Amino acid sequence: MEIAKREGADAIAHGCTSKGNDQIRFEAVIRALAPDIKILAPVRSWNMTRAEEIEYAKSRGIPVPEKHKRFSIDSNLWSRSIEGPELDDPMNPVPEDALEWVTPPEKAPDKPVIVELEFRNGLPVAVNGEKVPLIDIVRMLNKIAGGCGVGLIDHIENRTVGFKSREVYEAPAAVTILEAHRELEKIVYTPHEWRFKNIVDQTWSDLVYSGLWLEPLRIELSKLVDEMNRWISGVVKLKLYKGGIVPLGRWSEYASYDKELADYVKGWYPTDEEARGFIMMHTQHSTTAYLRRYLKR
Repeated sequence: MEIAKREGADAIAHGCTSKGNDQIRFEAVIRALAPDIKILAPVRSWNMTRAEEIEYAKSRGIPVPEKHKRFSIDSNLWSRSIEGPELDDPMNPVPEDALEWVTPPEKAPDKPVIVELEFRNGLPVAVNGEKVPLIDIVRMLNKIAGGCGVGLIDHIENRTVGFKSREVYEAPAAVTILEAHRELEKIVYTPHEWRFKNIVDQTWSDLVYSGLWLEPLRIELSKLVDEMNRWISGVVKLKLYKGGIVPLGRWSEYASYDKELADYVKGWYPTDEEARGFIMMHTQHSTTAYLRRYLKR
């Protein structure tokens, strides 16, 4: 949008079809931020098939990689998405030659790889004790985790435009970082924060997925997430092995976990009287309702 305005463009074109969610994401923002700029969607308005798109490109000297003739592939730093006729049948496995970032788990090394991630205010800042810029951390983990078979996502999406679709992604760094982030959330957040954060994550993701980036609730939830991430600082150790991620340890200066409280050998124990009182008060709402409704007492 900034470039279009700077160049004095009177139109913006995109290559989305009428079946994709991406058309919503593009056009919602363009209409809101630059309502006077015309939106062109040639693939959609010309009703082109994928074969016709490829032929159109070839006729104008635009090369299309051989792999892209079988699969529709979009990639950026965070993930690589794969679609195609072979994947339209949800019973078909993902062809190995469609993958670039993730080694098939059965072909991954037999020796696990241990990765230690350090976070500060919700973002990873170091790998195995080495301070690295965030962009390089993502690149490193795409190679490290992908080489261990981690990061292949194969699932069925409920598209905003009204139908289910089978979607395949390669996102080794994303999967690894999010898993480590969740481990810190577990040890830092109170039960109320933890449960609510899961609701926030789902709601935020649904809004963004459906193209509602400018929805006020998305903006408000992003501010909440930034506030909650103030406390997500610490270190997480993970084992990456043949497609799996196993947490080996986690530490945070803001951890609510207290070993002296949790220790079953020498830790704190409530008295019998305290335990009885807590159980009675904690269950009173439920037991009273049960007795009234089902035992008629």
